[in-house]
Amino acid sequence: MARVYVSSIIDASAADVWARVRDFNGLPRWHPRIRDSRIEEALPADKIGAIRNFNLQNGDNIREQLVGMSDYDLFCSYSMLEGPMPLSNYIATLRLTPVTDGGRCFIEWSAEFDCEPDNEADLVSGISINVFQGGFDALKRHFGG
Repeated sequence: MARVYVSSIIDASAADVWARVRDFNGLPRWHPRIRDSRIEEALPADKIGAIRNFNLQNGDNIREQLVGMSDYDLFCSYSMLEGPMPLSNYIATLRLTPVTDGGRCFIEWSAEFDCEPDNEADLVSGISINVFQGGFDALKRHFGG
C-alpha cells in the first residue's frame, strides 16, 4: 500500500482555513488544478456519502465520495471512486489543527492507495506535489502567506 503525507503551516486561524476548505464541492474555489465540480444527486455537500464529480484543468474527470467529516475535529475524509490515475482503494484525509502561537493553522493531507509497484513513486510524487502541496500553496496565497 502506497502512502502520501504532506503538511504545512498556514498564516490564518484554523477556523478561517476550515471555512475555506470545508465545502466538499468547493475545490474549484481554492485549488488551482480544479476547473469545476458538482455534487451528484443534489445531495448536501457535507452529507456523508455525497459524491463530488469534478474536472481538472486538463479535462480529466474524478469522482470522490465523502466518507467522514467533523467540524469539531476539523477534518474530512474521502475515497476516490473513479479517476485517471492507475490506482485503487484510494482514501484521503485533510485535517487542520489550530496553532495557538500566532493564531496559525497546521494543515495535513494524507492518502493511502494500492497501485502497481512500478507506478508508486510517480503517483506518490505527483499527488504530493501537484495535489496536496499545490492546494496548500494556494491557501497560503489566499491568506497572505
